[in-house]
Amino acid sequence: MTADELLRLPTGMGQRYELVNGELMTMTPAGYEHGDIALELGARLRVYARTNQLGRVSGAETGFRLRSDPDTVRAADVAFVSQARIPPGRLPQGFFPGAPDLAVEIISPSEAAAVIQRKVTEYFEAGTRLVWLVYPDLRQVVVFRSVGESVALAGDDSLDGGELIPGFACRVAELFE
Repeated sequence: MTADELLRLPTGMGQRYELVNGELMTMTPAGYEHGDIALELGARLRVYARTNQLGRVSGAETGFRLRSDPDTVRAADVAFVSQARIPPGRLPQGFFPGAPDLAVEIISPSEAAAVIQRKVTEYFEAGTRLVWLVYPDLRQVVVFRSVGESVALAGDDSLDGGELIPGFACRVAELFE
């Protein structure tokens, strides 16, 4: 399947999809806690990014074309694209052409470690600069600055945007309140 064919699939029935190397992957709808955390973090990022004119923040249904031929389209739970990469004029109607600068994945207990690592690798190979994996069960965020460089944060630790989103920060515990 191609990204264009994915974009034309009918919506409804509670189905979400991603495309991985041309293969359609059905995604189950997110649970309530998952959605609450994604909105909490996404809202904080969006307000900060807009106020400081740093870029755009999107939610879980937004597809990013990470690779072509065969196509890979991923939809992070929260994504940030820097202002310099936003096309002038109207925003793209289809999938964003490229990777987000920041990809945030809220991890469900049923997700296999190999699948999670594959996503992290795909994001970085496509040009993502920062990945945050949020683990609700552990009340922890693992920050990846590259495939091989990560740090786990919890409680009163500060989650920050580094050089990508300068000045953005929040306590990890606030995401789970």
